[in-house]
Amino acid sequence: QVQLVESGGGLVQPGGSLRLSCAASGFTFSNYAMAWYRQAPGKERELVAFITSGGGYTNYADSVKGRFTISRDNAKNTLYLQMSRLKPEETAVYYCARRVGDYWGQGTQVTVST
Repeated sequence: QVQLVESGGGLVQPGGSLRLSCAASGFTFSNYAMAWYRQAPGKERELVAFITSGGGYTNYADSVKGRFTISRDNAKNTLYLQMSRLKPEETAVYYCARRVGDYWGQGTQVTVST
């Protein structure tokens, strides 16, 4: 069965960096586009970044452009999100998704705070 398992979340100070990972299994990872979403308390889930199956095209929410980088390693069946210059308002649960949401991981908490 399809499984997506996120890791790498935690507590980081404003302006800091984190790298999230999403380990995929149960499907041919290299055949699918992937995405990262986030959901802050009391807010709707929003698309953060998207990457095509081969990694040749990426797209980002305007709010994270220039600070976040989505990437993938198809040999390792792993999706990444490198986040830098984090802001307190980016505290949220971050989810990886196959395509734009036919399968979801369980999420990893990112807290940006002093």
